[in-house]
Amino acid sequence: MFKLISAILFLCGAYMLHAQPDFDYAVSVPSKSLQSQENIQVYLPQSYHEGNRNYPVLYILDGQWFFLNGVAIQETLRGDGLLPEMIVVGIDFKSRSYHDSLHFNHWDALSTYIQEELPTYVDHTYRTTAERIVFGWENPSFMVSEFLFKKDPVFTGFILSNGGYVNQEMLEQFNRYEGKRLYLYIANSKKDIYTIESSRELEETLAAQSAKNLEWKYELFNEETHESLAYTSIYQGLRFYYHNYSSKVFSGTKEFYDEGGLPGLKAYFKARSERFGMESEIDASTKNSLIWLAWKQDDFSSFQLFMTEFKDVLSTPRYASSYWQNRFGQYYLKNNDASSAIEYFNNGIKQYPDPEYLPVMHAGLGNAYALVRNTSKARVHYKQAIRLAKANNNDEQRKDYEKQLKSLK
Repeated sequence: MFKLISAILFLCGAYMLHAQPDFDYAVSVPSKSLQSQENIQVYLPQSYHEGNRNYPVLYILDGQWFFLNGVAIQETLRGDGLLPEMIVVGIDFKSRSYHDSLHFNHWDALSTYIQEELPTYVDHTYRTTAERIVFGWENPSFMVSEFLFKKDPVFTGFILSNGGYVNQEMLEQFNRYEGKRLYLYIANSKKDIYTIESSRELEETLAAQSAKNLEWKYELFNEETHESLAYTSIYQGLRFYYHNYSSKVFSGTKEFYDEGGLPGLKAYFKARSERFGMESEIDASTKNSLIWLAWKQDDFSSFQLFMTEFKDVLSTPRYASSYWQNRFGQYYLKNNDASSAIEYFNNGIKQYPDPEYLPVMHAGLGNAYALVRNTSKARVHYKQAIRLAKANNNDEQRKDYEKQLKSLK
């Protein structure tokens, strides 16, 4: 017995270890441009060793400070389906004085390393996709600006925190770019008296002169300071880049219609499919949430629309219970749709005969038949509800159903 328990504990421990994310804080990368061995930190998501799929990569400049921020944000957001699992690479600057001056001695060499040598190494070492997002805070944000505007971009997403710039020459060069759409997120705070002007000038330039194939956003977080903004910037920058990755969530049915109703929703999933290679059909999560939202807001016309348009999800295991059949039946009954109420009550009774809900659904049928003046069937189901309530020793239910039967005309 002791050996058996030990074996089980060993296997459970091995499974738990295997299921954990993979961290390496000291990966050495050779760099010809810098004539040195550079250190990076690498995070591989939990599923990396469980299959052979490829992953997008988030590159964090100043990894010695912000690598774990990127990992934590990635873990949080992908857990809610707001972005895919990602590889996170921290680029370690701690051995260099890259924040002392904008024009330090190795700026060009470091740019070559980050844009050319490092992505090549990462792509050859790990299973990656063509999606690369790069984050820079303070002085490195100016470097990330150059990655976007001065050369053919090797990254697809750019997050600038507390800095960044563009001039006319850079913008003209970028407008010759003919590749896929790129994404730029800029964040700062009015309390950052050191870099706010550069961010503002960048925003004003982009607003005045359109940049082809570039989607961008500028946000201020005025409760943050120069030192505290990086985490927020990574979080919001990833949310912006993956703004159309997740299931669609609405705050209310009004927002659903304001954003184009069903045609707008279908367009969202079509665009998501084209960008990320996902299914183009509206997913089950969105369908379920809209059905629930209409019910919660007591918007019966929208509820009817969603129940008709999304009827495919009604046959999924989510609704395979007397609880849901009764819930739908009661809501239809509340809105005087007797035929639909009868359909769901009957389905619940026949397919999911849960003793707890059987008397409730029979009473629901009694109410539905009473609504259409079929008193004979109403009487049959009220009596059945009374009998079942007695069997469940539920006197309160029984008295209620007896009262309904007595009032039946």
